[in-house]
Formats: sequence, structure tokens, C-alpha cells
Amino acid sequence: MKVLFDPGTPVPLRDHLQPHQVDTAHELAWSELMNGRLLDQAESSGYEAFISTDQNLKHQQNLSDRRIRVFVLTSTSWPKIRLRADEIRDRLESLEEGGCGEVDI
Repeated sequence: MKVLFDPGTPVPLRDHLQPHQVDTAHELAWSELMNGRLLDQAESSGYEAFISTDQNLKHQQNLSDRRIRVFVLTSTSWPKIRLRADEIRDRLESLEEGGCGEVDI
């Protein structure tokens, strides 16, 4: 799966999502794109999943017409996220196309 992290998602999480290809908005110079524009760019670039720490994303965007899976982490704290990395990977992999999931950290 091709996965994109938003600017708030801790980069070390990528190591726990193998064998998936993980890129960050920062690496792609997409950090200035916000909300819907970032999701549009991700979808048009072939990303299948988007991981964000923006807890309001699902309330600010109409995700029902999206193909990309949207997954929200409720914290930006890497030490806390690291403890749940396996669960995050498993739940991300179980999301259907266009689905939205969340891990409360």
C-alpha cells in the first residue's frame, strides 16, 4: 500500500508499517497543502492511505467520495504512538478503500 503521512505524523512510524511504501508530505514538498487539497494531491498521485494527526479532518472534509483510506491518530507523541504501532498497522490494513479509521492514543 502506498501511504502518505501528514506533517504532524511522527516519521518513525514508517518503520512499523513495512512492507508498505510510506512518504511524508514534507518529503514531497506538499507541507503547504491543507486538508482537501492535500487529499486531492495524494489521491491523484496514487496514494491509497493517508495518516493524519488532525482530529478534525473527518469533520472538516467530506470523505464519502474519497478512494483514499484516511486514518487519524489522536496524538503526535511518538513514545505513545510507538506503543500502539502494531495496532495502527493492523487497523490501517483492515480499512477498506475510502474508509476512515482512528486510534485513540
